[in-house]
Amino acid sequence: MHLEHDFLGEMKVPDNVYYGVQTLRAMENFKITGQKLDSDFIDSMAIVKKAAAKANIVTGRLDKIIGEAIIAAADEIISGKLHDQFCVDPIQGGAGTSVNMNMNEVLSNRALELIGDKKGNYMRISPNNHANMAQSTNDAFPTAIKVCTIRKGRILVTALQNLAVALDEKAVEFKAVLKMGRTHLQDAVPITMGQEFAAYASAVRRGSERVKDALRRLYMVNMGATAVGTGLNAEPEYISEVAKQLAEITQEPFVTAANLVDATNNTDVFADVSGAMRVTALALIKIANDFRMMASGPRCGLNELDLPARQPGSSIMPGKVNPVIPEVLNQTCYQVIGNDLAVTLGVENGQFELNVMEPVMAFNIFNSMTYLTNAIDTFNRLCVQGVKAKKEQCEIWLEGSVGIVTALLPHIGYENSSMLAKEAYKTGRPVRELILKKNLLTREAMDIILSPEEMTQPGIAGKKLVNM
Repeated sequence: MHLEHDFLGEMKVPDNVYYGVQTLRAMENFKITGQKLDSDFIDSMAIVKKAAAKANIVTGRLDKIIGEAIIAAADEIISGKLHDQFCVDPIQGGAGTSVNMNMNEVLSNRALELIGDKKGNYMRISPNNHANMAQSTNDAFPTAIKVCTIRKGRILVTALQNLAVALDEKAVEFKAVLKMGRTHLQDAVPITMGQEFAAYASAVRRGSERVKDALRRLYMVNMGATAVGTGLNAEPEYISEVAKQLAEITQEPFVTAANLVDATNNTDVFADVSGAMRVTALALIKIANDFRMMASGPRCGLNELDLPARQPGSSIMPGKVNPVIPEVLNQTCYQVIGNDLAVTLGVENGQFELNVMEPVMAFNIFNSMTYLTNAIDTFNRLCVQGVKAKKEQCEIWLEGSVGIVTALLPHIGYENSSMLAKEAYKTGRPVRELILKKNLLTREAMDIILSPEEMTQPGIAGKKLVNM
């Protein structure tokens, strides 16, 4: 053990760790979730610190030997080393100061080792004076959130795009499967299963674009704003240089925000990202619910889809298989929607020059991105790619439905169509049989009008009837 001090006093720090007194205080104060910091976020904080050190070397403020040691320590963290040294709870008071100081202490102590000095010799390399040079938690922490969110967001967008492709492939596979469409959970008019799956793909692709659009607003960073956005203790040259260094390290188009005060005290861009995930989750819930209902049965439900069997569905009912993959997608989406509420409340509770609720925003945004990506990949791989259409069952429902009379309106009129529907409901006899019995159409004309092409792509029957 060795003693370290801050302005509150001294604490004993274990010799075998790289963090220091401020990290220890945070570990004592914030025992909230029992979770560790997100690994990608640790990397992102190190990336921000690396960019700051490089900018401070360029402006001549940071000694090159010290700066390069800090950069080397940051590179080790970015490569996955020392992650066990980040011990603060993700949800914490202080607007992220505990995370920032945890990083500053680890960087300083590792940098000291790299130059041959001992850990804790902060007169040589200081967490505050060197690792945090020209910075504040209030610019470094939100910038790291943006770096991490963009990295995770790209993975989420890829998962959504992959799901859209898989749904499009199924749309082609099912293009000839005619089935009864439903509105209000009642029989409506025919549709092909291919058309349904193409619509799912369209909704998912729209979700990926929605997330991408929200991510684009994260490239404006407030590095150099320091405490309240005025840039106190940061040279103008540093402010422009640090954004340049950040862009170079990440290969992302980060730029300095036009208004640093605005970028420091407002966090609405995080609500944009969280909201984009929430709306996308709503679309995914609808798709998952459709899968579950179309796969219901198999003997006493719709039984139009055959989902891949993934596990026994009951501890008591032999042979039962449940739609567990759409169910887990639903539950994940519910969690994302709940996380979005936490982000929303955090965003609205900023006061004056700073929003101190950024830790809970980051925690929930990161979790939502991870959970949603995993659930989408699972749904794609274990459900969508193996789903099969029950064509015969779709035909049975279609033939027994009264909804097809809608296609007859232009040919036999509303009154005759209503009469057919009423009698079909009353007697249970198929509409096709009643049409022929009442001589309302010839068999040839009826087959053309009630063909899959005409009922799902209007206009074809008219041309064929003219040529009869």
